Amino acid sequence: MFELGRNKILRGKNEFNTVHSKGHSFANREIVLYVLEDETLKGKAGFAAGKKLGCAVIRNRVKRILREAYRLNQHKVNPNCAIILVGRKNLVGAKVDVAIKSFCDICRRAKIWID
Repeated sequence: MFELGRNKILRGKNEFNTVHSKGHSFANREIVLYVLEDETLKGKAGFAAGKKLGCAVIRNRVKRILREAYRLNQHKVNPNCAIILVGRKNLVGAKVDVAIKSFCDICRRAKIWID
């Protein structure tokens, strides 16, 4: 139930570009969320962190935090959507709890949250 397999992760530049360009974006202080309802990509998620956040160690930590927040709450997200989570500067020094709360809030605002 709480596994995040390889088949549930966006792979390749084409998949990321599709969700990024055709999807709708929502943002808060910690996360930017791109959402696209697409039959071929449904149920997939991608994680990103820009170079402005810092070195590779910091960017990888941000992506790990985003993956964990998604992994624990993936059963509450609409399975017909493909999403991309992008970490922002406020997530660099934050704990996983902050990311989980932020992820839940932004999913509710994007209306992809299932209660």
